[in-house]
Amino acid sequence: MPVDEVQPRITRLRLSDFRSYASLDIAPDAPLVALCGPNGAGKTNILEAISLFTPGRGLRRATSTMIACREGAGGYAVLADLTVTTGSLLLATALPPGEAQRQCRIDREPVPSANRFLDHLAMLWLTPDQDGLFRGSAGDRRRFLDRLVLAVDSAHGTRANAFENALRHRNRLLEEQSTQTRWLDAIEQEIVELGVAIAAARLETVRRLRALVDADAAAMAPFPHALLSLEGALETELGLRTAGAVEDWYLAALRDGRARDRAAGRTLVGPQVSDLVVVHGPKSEPAATCSTGEQKALLLGLVLAQARLIAQMRGEPPLLLLDEVAAHLDAARRAGLFALLRALGGQVFMTGTDRLLFEGLGAGNLILSVENGQVRDA
Repeated sequence: MPVDEVQPRITRLRLSDFRSYASLDIAPDAPLVALCGPNGAGKTNILEAISLFTPGRGLRRATSTMIACREGAGGYAVLADLTVTTGSLLLATALPPGEAQRQCRIDREPVPSANRFLDHLAMLWLTPDQDGLFRGSAGDRRRFLDRLVLAVDSAHGTRANAFENALRHRNRLLEEQSTQTRWLDAIEQEIVELGVAIAAARLETVRRLRALVDADAAAMAPFPHALLSLEGALETELGLRTAGAVEDWYLAALRDGRARDRAAGRTLVGPQVSDLVVVHGPKSEPAATCSTGEQKALLLGLVLAQARLIAQMRGEPPLLLLDEVAAHLDAARRAGLFALLRALGGQVFMTGTDRLLFEGLGAGNLILSVENGQVRDA
């Protein structure tokens, strides 16, 4: 696909006092962009900077103080020139020195939060930290799923944050053993409304992914397809009743479980305790019991499937950030990956230590060398 047809895409990226970069100005104007260099050269820092153009704390989930360059004044700035179907935009996110909250701008105009970036750009990423996802905690899998949901439902992050705040409020009231039950009644009503919406959004994303796989699992070759389901009492109820009936059930469960939750120190029913169950489709084997290589391929296939789903739902593909994605793939799977990425039609940033891993990217793509704080054509 010609470069000028790949949208959305970042054509220029500027960093100031961001991690290891006091200053950086690059033009990654290509569909597939590979950043090559030794470990610790700053490749992932560039991916992390791009990941801040979406709600949350980026692909490392780092605090602002961790992101700011140690030799700087305590703040940082990231600017990206973004080409979209309607023209071009300047996206900016920055933490002014001495401030606690990062600021976001689109075409130099302030916007309330990073949620507004979703109006112009969906994004997915895969990092080595996620390699143990299937054997890790249910919380890690919920965060992974929520990132997928957020790419097609921009309100999901706001609901999730409000839900977590409401849960903390309820747990605090239970711990204090407050006799003001009307406060508990009110906060539990809020929890129910938000919790059912969160669970329903997750279930809808899982349903759509399963339908995509059922329609064309072969399109993901050479990566295995994943069979997904959600495990949890709330999700089970949503499969059996109307949303209104589930809200009534959930509210009763919270009220009846106050003594139990007080003793446990946390709320034990709701979407915060559900789990994403993943099965290796071709083998019909739980992902957690598959080999390390199979899990890596399955995880990559899952991200690629979600990217296809986003492209269908938004009418444009997401931007992908794939950190150290090719290191553990054989030559055939690397070639298959690059073919799938080209067919997806969006912009992709990848990192790797060896330039030879990316020789099959094809014409019109870009390989950059990253070393000693410098980025140049490889």
